Formats: sequence, C-alpha cells, structure tokens
Amino acid sequence: MAVVEISVVPIGTGTTGLSEYVAGCLTVLQQAEGVTWQLTPMGTILEGELDRVLETVRCMHEQPFKAGVQRVVTTIRIDDRRDRALTMDGKVEAVKARLDK
Repeated sequence: MAVVEISVVPIGTGTTGLSEYVAGCLTVLQQAEGVTWQLTPMGTILEGELDRVLETVRCMHEQPFKAGVQRVVTTIRIDDRRDRALTMDGKVEAVKARLDK
C-alpha cells in the first residue's frame, strides 16, 4: 500500500483561483476504485496499491487539459513502505502516539 500526495496546478488560466480545477480532479477521485483519498488545503492525499494510485494520478493530471488548460504542473510525493502496512491514518497515529509519551 502506498500513500501519495498530489498537487495539480494549471498554468495560464487567466485567474488566480484554482478551485474549479481542484473540483475537476476530485471528480476523477470520486470515480476511482481502490483509492482512498483526503483533500487538504494544499493538495490531496491518496492511498492504495501503487499501480492503481499512479493510474489515478495520471487521470488527475489530464483533467485540467480536458478543461482547456494548455500547461499543467503536477507534483507527487510517494511513500511506499513494503515491510508493513502503511495507511494515511497509521502515519498520523504514529506521530500522535509519540506526542502522548
């Protein structure tokens, strides 16, 4: 299981607002099977099998182009742990457990 952070930024849209494009990318996530996700103020976190997540990332990257944008910069960070289960919640809980000590 991988945890992936993605930020899709359309360039040259003529406006500083991006919520329209974020919403478009989230429609991709709503249809994605096998991918759990969480919207954050600065990006979106995806969780699932790496191949499936990367397929979804590609679809998210393409979404602004479908809306007429001519340039898109997509940043991804991948945490792919193979020695034990890795989840979004597990990562947060591990930090919280250390704070409670």
